[in-house]
Amino acid sequence: MSGHSKWATTKHKKAALDAKRGKLFAKLIKNIEVAARTGGGDADANPTLYDAVQKARKNSVPLDNIERARKRGAGEEAGGADWQNINYEGYGPNGVAVFVECLTDNRNRAASEVRTAMTRNGGTMADAGSVAYLFNRKGVLILPKGELSEDDVLMLVLDAGAEEVNDLGENYEIVSEPADLVNVRKALQEAGHDYESADVNFVASVNVSLEAEDARKLFKLIDALEDCDDVQNVWANFDVSDEVLAEV
Repeated sequence: MSGHSKWATTKHKKAALDAKRGKLFAKLIKNIEVAARTGGGDADANPTLYDAVQKARKNSVPLDNIERARKRGAGEEAGGADWQNINYEGYGPNGVAVFVECLTDNRNRAASEVRTAMTRNGGTMADAGSVAYLFNRKGVLILPKGELSEDDVLMLVLDAGAEEVNDLGENYEIVSEPADLVNVRKALQEAGHDYESADVNFVASVNVSLEAEDARKLFKLIDALEDCDDVQNVWANFDVSDEVLAEV
């Protein structure tokens, strides 16, 4: 996961400065609406909503937009869409498995957009279940390093259910079971450490190492998929070295 997370962190930092910011905002708002609909509009009683709101705030989504999305999802305000979760599977360069998460109010549009992005950017669609078995749902928390050593972080989160801590350069990636993510987050907060993001992600059980040329092709494919309005997340079982990441 660490190679994927390091690339994603670098890319999202850049995305906040370019034209993709609007699309990022839309995805974050959609997450808030769905979280509020699923678990209620009280962020203190709904950990998924709490983390969705925190992620939106850290990405500078206006507070008014966040609150309206929360109200729509909780049924306190009209206008919420009937969002459905749909997943698609495929392959990228060098046989990399690609798992696409969508939140959509139009299944046909989502399927068409994903298929077009795949085929135009060197990917191929796969049948349901073809690559899903390569991914496990995990809680993934990104924590800025600050003055903390890896051992410091382990001491803070191990008893809360963390399984591993990975060094991403400027951040640490803390991986846990989804049910333990809230406890890990709380352990850090109680110790006075602010986290960058906390999500339930799909983590690959086996990764494919990529050289620069294949990495470029895969990143282009993932960017095209993430550019689709209905796509929320794209997961792929790749790893890249620091040298390759710097090159591409």
